[in-house]
Amino acid sequence: MAQNDDDLDSLVRKRIRALRVAQGWSLEELAGRARLSQSTLSRIENGQRRLALDSLVTLARALDTTLDQLVENDTDDVVTSPMIDGAHGLMRWTIKGDPGMSVVRQRMTEPPPDNPARMRAHPGREWLVVLSGTAILLLGQRRFRIETNQAAEFPTMLPHAIGTAGGPCEILGIFDREARRGHQRAESGADI
Repeated sequence: MAQNDDDLDSLVRKRIRALRVAQGWSLEELAGRARLSQSTLSRIENGQRRLALDSLVTLARALDTTLDQLVENDTDDVVTSPMIDGAHGLMRWTIKGDPGMSVVRQRMTEPPPDNPARMRAHPGREWLVVLSGTAILLLGQRRFRIETNQAAEFPTMLPHAIGTAGGPCEILGIFDREARRGHQRAESGADI
């Protein structure tokens, strides 16, 4: 058990330093934001000072993260097994940090529906990234052309439909909990 504690301790210290460096902050800047002395922060990062809960809470807040994320066990960091739905051409996995969010990768070959009655609306929010090809997003009365490496974010209470423009495209859709439920209910039809 002590070995696992030492490993977690080391991991938390590395995360603090990595988050600080990723923000482009010096020891002095993070220490000021966390209301710690620069030497205290340096000793925390270098393992020369015990990790105290109150310091971790303060550092997490200053680094714009949560205590849970700061002390999360590294064995839980990687999700490697998405669910494959071959019948609908979908690859789906849950986003680890928020169990309510899910990601779907889909290859689309059909244009969006001509009939506005086939557009769906449901509670939630959706994000869409085009991995290859061109997608057409119908959103209410508007039509958006989304090219490779472009993205869109929209509330799913607006009637919406997604299709291709002149050939197959591959998209990555990210759904919050409510949007995911709306798509699960309509999945027998299978358009995202």
